[in-house]
Amino acid sequence: MHTYRLAMIGFGNVGQGFAQILRDEGADLAQQYGARFQIVAVSDLLKGSVHDPRGLDPAALLEAAAAGTLDRAAALDRGWKAIETIERSQADIVIELSYTDLNTGEPAITHLRRALELGKHVVTTNKGPIALKYPELKALAEKNGVEIGAEGTVMSGTPSLRMAQELLAAARIRKIQGIVNGTTNYILTQMESGATYAAALQDAQAKGYAEADPTGDVEGFDAAGKVVIMANLLMGQSLTLADVDRQGIAQLTPADIARAKAASERWKMIGRVEINDGQASASVKPTRLPLTHPLASVGGATNAITFSTDLLGDVTLVGPGAGRIETGYALVGDLLAIHRKHHK
Repeated sequence: MHTYRLAMIGFGNVGQGFAQILRDEGADLAQQYGARFQIVAVSDLLKGSVHDPRGLDPAALLEAAAAGTLDRAAALDRGWKAIETIERSQADIVIELSYTDLNTGEPAITHLRRALELGKHVVTTNKGPIALKYPELKALAEKNGVEIGAEGTVMSGTPSLRMAQELLAAARIRKIQGIVNGTTNYILTQMESGATYAAALQDAQAKGYAEADPTGDVEGFDAAGKVVIMANLLMGQSLTLADVDRQGIAQLTPADIARAKAASERWKMIGRVEINDGQASASVKPTRLPLTHPLASVGGATNAITFSTDLLGDVTLVGPGAGRIETGYALVGDLLAIHRKHHK
């Protein structure tokens, strides 16, 4: 049995989803995979910070978080800032879940860099650092003999990156296109049922799919970040957000929706990256798809990706693109991959 000490930076929805999985499934995971995952530190900007080298109880952390402060959880040390937690906690793996700006990738880039410099594996669901600095972070990880897990950055817990990297690589991926933003897909699904854009957006906000400021979703920034991550991790590119031809959905009208419907087509917000003659092109834009296309039938907040390969043709993966347990599961997948690689 190998025990991994985990330091968590950020304890919001995803962190709590992960703690819930450890609380409920930790013993089974240990039995099945020979890997025990033990949280030794949590540092959250709003909820406070706790550290205990003997381990922190996931159930106690969840109870404390529900009350709004980690101060209620039994611990040896308190009040460490994020960087201090990374440096002092003796963790083997740092799980980076801080609230991060997609434009700058901070503070997550700084956190990941420091952890990698100290020879710690890192796992994150933060798109920013992976979209903006992956080549640099990967080089740093390789130099220090550690791994970067980023499964949760694209399709929540649905293993899109792992499937492509481990199972489709030999089939040679030429094109990736997908519905990688649940909010816009939900809005378009509502519009097809007759809602205006404004009403559909309001509904998405009421259900918690869209933020109060929905720009990141509806203008395609979130999807563009995911397209860059897929291009760079799965196709060996070094694209940036500026390389993605990006267009939002706000200008779509009920008339546009009706015209597509009349032609047996459906509007979807499609993120795409394609390699032609060694050149990569990437875009995020509302696209009319024939109803026979595998992505056309994916409704609501669900995500889907179609990988076009030389040897297998098109392979489509459909699954949840959000949710606390779902994204928490992405972290579990990354942790088990690290375990498999380093303790064969």
